[in-house]
Amino acid sequence: MPASGPIDGVNVQVPNVARIYDYLLGGKDNYAADRDAAERLLAVAPETAATVRENRAFLRRAVRLLAAEGVRQFVDIGAGLPTQANVHEVAREIAPDTRVVYVDNDPVVVAHGRALLTDSPQVTVLEGDLRRPVDIFADPALRALIDLDRPVAVLMLAVLHFVTDDQDPASIVRRVRELLPPGSALILSHVTSEGNRAEAASTAKNVYDHATASIALRTRPEILAFFEGFELEEPGLVYAPEWRPDGTEPIASPPEASFLFAGVGRR
Repeated sequence: MPASGPIDGVNVQVPNVARIYDYLLGGKDNYAADRDAAERLLAVAPETAATVRENRAFLRRAVRLLAAEGVRQFVDIGAGLPTQANVHEVAREIAPDTRVVYVDNDPVVVAHGRALLTDSPQVTVLEGDLRRPVDIFADPALRALIDLDRPVAVLMLAVLHFVTDDQDPASIVRRVRELLPPGSALILSHVTSEGNRAEAASTAKNVYDHATASIALRTRPEILAFFEGFELEEPGLVYAPEWRPDGTEPIASPPEASFLFAGVGRR
């Protein structure tokens, strides 16, 4: 049973992508179906554990960079369950006045996030769907914290691969970009099909086809296209461990073993 307890209307028999991720990070907010799905992934692709760790490490480095460059507003779409080193915690190490909005479409994530962040000023958690970005940015709770006339960093970490091609993920990112003022940023990571073993890719697809969202593995050129209209920060779109490593954390070796491309673009 998750630490947050059961949530009305949640089907605990169906694996949930946020709770699978939570389990892979060592969290406690997951159910038996989520743990079983995660263990199926790990049995065939043990590198999955490195993927989620590298994704979290990339978040920390990217948020630190933008906070150091003066960004004081962050919107984390597809935030997942709260864990260690969340966006507001990382950013506030540099800028205590940072404002953060977490967005997720999972009621467990939203309920648990709100419970944990009750005493966190200038932080809020919204229920919203990445596929409807206009609704997210029009939400009164977001507008109460985020000034869209000032730079905003939007995080889309390990979430766009849960948007299938027929849902046109490029148009989603484009619409987000159009809503952001100059000086804003996109922090993005995405699991890749490049170098994936056939058995691992097949198992991942099967696991997520039976979860709350299917997975769409993409190539580097396909992921790079999401940065249209943004200027990539050095070193560009690279495997997550290669994005400005600071030597403070162990990294996947070789970097491509993370199966995760990551980058930061400036508007």
